[in-house]
Amino acid sequence: MADILLGFLLTHRSLEPWYVFALLLAASVCLYTAGMVLNDYFDREQDARERPFRPIPSGRISERTAQRLGFGLLAAGVTLGWLAGAAAGSFWPGVVATLLAGAVYVYDGVVKPMPVAPVVMGLCRTLNVLLGMSASLDPWTGAHYAAAIGVGVYIVGVTTFARSEARESGRVQLALGLAILLAGLGVVASLPHWATGGEWPAINPPGNWYLFWAVMAALIGQRCLRAVLDPRPERVQPAVKNAIFSLVVIDAGMVLATQDYLWAILILALLAPMLILGRWIYST
Repeated sequence: MADILLGFLLTHRSLEPWYVFALLLAASVCLYTAGMVLNDYFDREQDARERPFRPIPSGRISERTAQRLGFGLLAAGVTLGWLAGAAAGSFWPGVVATLLAGAVYVYDGVVKPMPVAPVVMGLCRTLNVLLGMSASLDPWTGAHYAAAIGVGVYIVGVTTFARSEARESGRVQLALGLAILLAGLGVVASLPHWATGGEWPAINPPGNWYLFWAVMAALIGQRCLRAVLDPRPERVQPAVKNAIFSLVVIDAGMVLATQDYLWAILILALLAPMLILGRWIYST
């Protein structure tokens, strides 16, 4: 949801037209949840060995039910994307939702065991931010692409960092993941540099913009660095969880490039249900 809020607020003055925003948000929720369900479906054999408490290997959910739910949610997300496009008078929401659904399936069902998997996961996040922007009738500029690509690169780093979280990770892999996620934050911080002056709403970040991103890099990086030095799962998994949760703060920070603090606070409010649900839902 934070990605859609970010994309929409970088290209609109408010959440109007609300029905277009609601359709985009619903599309993103369906596609993201489809990815989570299909992740468990395609990982069911590995989870039976490493995480037998997961819903499918524990027998609480049947394989057939998970398969139907996952692909049903993919179809619902694509349909909602095209409905958002019809409401906005643009074909882009449907196109981006379709591409995102394809990327979700490719990640979960094809490339997840391969070295290229983190790149595809990052592409999913980039497309999710672009989905939030897709209802705008104005063309995207370099600043918009910097926001979407920065989030994507950050997630490439987080996914690389988390590749072996269930067992002791390799320090080289962890260091590479940390370097990539910090590079993603660097792309995000460079967003004003790519502004053309033709954006609406205008790119006008606060004066402490670069200080904020330096602090974010330090807070996320120091937790990951501890895991690089001590690559046991009990160090790596909390670092991954912190990096995932931090994405909400990253999205909120980027909104300040075009909006006032009220909209950033709205995105930060998503941390509340995330933290509450995180007590019961395995997030890494």
